[in-house]
Amino acid sequence: MADAAQRLQGLFTQLLGAPPPVRVRAWDGSQAGPPGAPTLVVRNRRALRRLLWKPGELGLARAWVAGDLDIEGDLYTTLDLLAGDIWERGEDARTLTQALRDPEVRAAVRGLVRLAGPPLPPAPPPEEARSPRPHLHTKRSDRRAISHHYDVGNDFYEIVLGPSMVYSCAYWKSPDGPDTTLEQAQHDKLELVCRKLGLTPGQRLLDVGCGWGSMAIHAAREHGVSVVGVTLSQEQAAYARKRVADEGLTDRIEIRVQDYRDVRDGPYDAISSIGMAEHVGADRYLEYAADLYDLLKPGGRLLNHQIARRPQRDETTYEVDPFINSYVFPGGELQPVGVTVTQLERAGFEVRDVESIREHYALTLRRWVTRLEADWKRAVQLTGPGRARVWRLYMAACAVAFERNRIGVNQVLAVRASESGESGMPLRARTWN
Repeated sequence: MADAAQRLQGLFTQLLGAPPPVRVRAWDGSQAGPPGAPTLVVRNRRALRRLLWKPGELGLARAWVAGDLDIEGDLYTTLDLLAGDIWERGEDARTLTQALRDPEVRAAVRGLVRLAGPPLPPAPPPEEARSPRPHLHTKRSDRRAISHHYDVGNDFYEIVLGPSMVYSCAYWKSPDGPDTTLEQAQHDKLELVCRKLGLTPGQRLLDVGCGWGSMAIHAAREHGVSVVGVTLSQEQAAYARKRVADEGLTDRIEIRVQDYRDVRDGPYDAISSIGMAEHVGADRYLEYAADLYDLLKPGGRLLNHQIARRPQRDETTYEVDPFINSYVFPGGELQPVGVTVTQLERAGFEVRDVESIREHYALTLRRWVTRLEADWKRAVQLTGPGRARVWRLYMAACAVAFERNRIGVNQVLAVRASESGESGMPLRARTWN
C-alpha cells in the first residue's frame, strides 16, 4: 500500500464533514493535504487503532504520548488548527452518536477499521495515570495525584522552569515581554502577590502549595515575614528546604509535607495560594475556602491565583479534559471565576479585587516550551520520551488555549473582615501597581 495518506485524508473528510486543515504523512511515506501546511505524521497503524478505541482527545493523546503521532511544522499553529477547525467544530456540529447515523460516516469508520488492521485495543502508554473515577479528593488520592505530576524529578523541572523554579503564570511588563527574562517576570509575579497581601515585617504567611519554595523565600527575604509552606510533594519539599538553608532563612521559613486541611497552627496574617486551587475539586472547594478563612486573623488577606475555564450554557454537561486528567493533573478541575468568587464569599471572605492575567500565562508557557525544546535530549534522559512528550503537548496546547480565551487565570484578593466590618484595606484599589 502506498496511498495510506490519501485514504486517511478522504476518511477524515467524511468523518469531519470538511477536509483536515493539516497535511498528513502516513507510515508508507505517502502524503496528502494542503501544500505548505503543518504535517500530521501518522507513524503506524496503531495510531488509528488508538483513535478507533478512544475517539477524540484521549485517543489522540495516547497516540502522541506513545510516539505513534507526531507533528512537523509549528506546534502551536497545528494545535490551533486542529482544535479550532476540526475538534471544536465536530463537537459542536454533531455528537459521535449523531454522526454514526450518517451512512457516509459509518462507511468512513469501516474504512478506518480496515486501514488500522486487527482491531485490538493498544495498551495505554505507561505515563497515563490509573486513578479511580470519580476522583473524590480524599487526602490519600490528592497526595497520589500530586505525586504523579510533581514527583517526576526536580532536574526536569529545572530545565522547564529555569532558576526561578516557579510553576505558575509569570507577570510580564510588556505585551510580548521582549526585554524581560522569565526569571524577572516570575520575580515580578511574586512581588505582585506580596504587595497585594500587604506583607510587612513580623507577619506570618501561609503559602499553600508552596512548590519549590520560591514564594516563601521571596516573602521572607524581601518583606521580612515568617512563612510556613505546605506541599504534598516529597521531592518539592526536599528541594525547597535546601534552597531555604542556602538562603540562610531557616529561622523564618518552615517547609512541611502537609495537606492544607491538616494545618492547625493559625491564625496567619496572610495566605498565598498560587496555582494550587485547581487541585481542590469542585465538590471540595467550599471546604477549601472555609479552611483558609478559619486560618486567617480578622483583617487577614488571601491571594488566590487560579486557572479558570469559561462557563458553559449547560453546566451539567461539563466534563474534565480527558488528556489533562489522564496525563497531567489527575483529579484537577477548573471552574469559572464567578464560581470561585461565590465560593470564597460563601466561606465568609469579602472579595476585594479580581485581576485577569490570561495573556501573561500564554507568554509564560511559550517560554517553558522553548526551554524544554532547547534541552530536549536531557529532558528525555531524565523522564523518558513519553513523559517529555506529555509536557511539551500540555504546555503548548495550554498556551494556545490561553491565547484563544478558552481558559483564563485570575488573581482573586479576598479579606477576612473583622466582626465590626473593618477590612484593613486601603481606600484606593490597586495601590500595589
